[in-house]
Amino acid sequence: MSKQQKELPVFAPGPGRGFRHGGARGPVSKPKNFSATVKRLWQAFGREKRWLPLVFAIVCADGLLMLSAPYLIGKAIDAMTGIEQSFSFLSIIILALLGSYIADGALTFLQGWLIAGITQRIVTNMRQALFEKLQKLPIAFFDSRTHGELMSRLTNDIDNVSNSISQSTTQLMSGVIAIAGSLVMMLVLSPILTLACLITVPLVFLLTRTIAKRTSVLFKHQQSELGKLNGHIEETISGIQVVKAFNHEEKAIADFAAINDRLCKVGMKAQIWSGFLMPIMNVINNLGFAVVAIVGGILAVKGMITVGVIASFLSYSRQFVRPLNDLANIFNVLQSGVAGAERVFEVLDEREETLDAPDAAVLAQPKGHVVFDRVSFGYRPDQPILQNVSFEAQAGSMTALVGPTGAGKTTIVNLLTRFYDVTEGTIYLDGKDIREYTRDSLRRSFGFVLQDTYLFSGTIKENIMYGKPDATDAEVEAAAKMAHADVFINRLPKGYDTQLTENGGNLSQGQRQLLAIARVILARPALLILDEATSSIDTRTELIIQDALAKVMEGRTSFVIAHRLGTIRDADTIMVVDRGEIVEKGSHDDLLAQKGMYYQLFYNQFKNLYAASS
Repeated sequence: MSKQQKELPVFAPGPGRGFRHGGARGPVSKPKNFSATVKRLWQAFGREKRWLPLVFAIVCADGLLMLSAPYLIGKAIDAMTGIEQSFSFLSIIILALLGSYIADGALTFLQGWLIAGITQRIVTNMRQALFEKLQKLPIAFFDSRTHGELMSRLTNDIDNVSNSISQSTTQLMSGVIAIAGSLVMMLVLSPILTLACLITVPLVFLLTRTIAKRTSVLFKHQQSELGKLNGHIEETISGIQVVKAFNHEEKAIADFAAINDRLCKVGMKAQIWSGFLMPIMNVINNLGFAVVAIVGGILAVKGMITVGVIASFLSYSRQFVRPLNDLANIFNVLQSGVAGAERVFEVLDEREETLDAPDAAVLAQPKGHVVFDRVSFGYRPDQPILQNVSFEAQAGSMTALVGPTGAGKTTIVNLLTRFYDVTEGTIYLDGKDIREYTRDSLRRSFGFVLQDTYLFSGTIKENIMYGKPDATDAEVEAAAKMAHADVFINRLPKGYDTQLTENGGNLSQGQRQLLAIARVILARPALLILDEATSSIDTRTELIIQDALAKVMEGRTSFVIAHRLGTIRDADTIMVVDRGEIVEKGSHDDLLAQKGMYYQLFYNQFKNLYAASS
């Protein structure tokens, strides 16, 4: 667990709710538990709570200064009207007012500086915790959600939390102080005028409650639609070549417009409802001022109060009502922040990959003897993918998996690497259940070359070193030469220091595949998984790569998923997978002799070649 998580227990994972497959979540009508989320946000302050007494002290001092200003203004008015006429006294009051306003500016700057630091440290820890959480979640979690929607939680939702904390913390403190202090001063000046002023308070609370009910739903819906919009943008940009190849630009635009329109409508509703608050509050405030002015005028005519008292009271009544306005506005900001925080906490509460057993062993020197013993698995309980699969792969052997798309070939290797855990049965590696090894040491024993190669932003050298961060330049170049990637690398202006864009977008698919092979060669794992590793490489280069891979696989247990059956003729064992079962197993010659499913696959793939030769 990271240092940040230890300091902020609120970011620790919850009990988990399991996984829901079938796409991203739809909009949630309202926060599931507003009070619980607010409480958890308060816990998120963690060690930052130690700064809050200082902030509170500054806010109190600032509040007292502001409370003194109306009183001094009233005295100044009385001094000028002749009731307490004294120019020296007036000069003192003016200097005191000037000093209080200067001090107020300094204290306001100081409290803003402090709360900005507190807010940024909190959201930094929250963002760090959320990103760390994403690294610990199983593949199943990402299979059921769009990347853009998850990115929205890391960016937009946390930004909403940041805005909510920065705007609400000091305003809540100063608002409470202003309301309490103004009420006391109004009672001191005139209890009758105070009663007249308080008639607007029930109207304020009624208005706030009515609008808050609507905005809480709308802000949550707005965040959900924003996540969908980000997901659509991310998918469209990532697959822009496919979009253009199939002339789906108009369809992509139409889909974007539909989501954007929904976001516009719900955002407009949220802003309209929250925008109702201030104009109506101003009407209520003006109503209160009118009542105070009328009652104050009557009392002044009767000689019960002075004009200066009325002036002071109007200022205090404004200071009393303004925080009520601010608190109502804060509640809208808080609704948006809570909506964002709830979406962040939903991810933080997801169930992580199962922990290693307390006595889990470290797989230090794997030999590579693999046994599947009656293994069954399904991504959903009602849809089994593998059914009672059993086979054995000797250490150092090459096992090929062939069969139609969706038969379960990739699922077998995903279970072997514990990207998913078996539903039934056991997988053994070197005579021990793979669940008895630490997950890190198990995965370090495997090297992957997948059909969909992924490269990271950075240099070519950094991408090759991904499997061995401490590799020397000589080792990197040797691996690239073995993979025959050095030919195109040396043609680039900066060679191995060439910067790659996201997923190597400035390279061809074949070049990206060569770098992925070089990455595995450098890591030199004990077991290899090749999933259509040469599918994006031309035939001539494929022959060269096959020779390089043969050298890498020598003495290592290898699992090769292939549709090009010509690349697996030398496999020790070829397993034909169909509908989650191993229907045939044997060498290339044995399976051809059986004239079963493998024979049909092989004949269909090479019939044109045989026809031409005959």
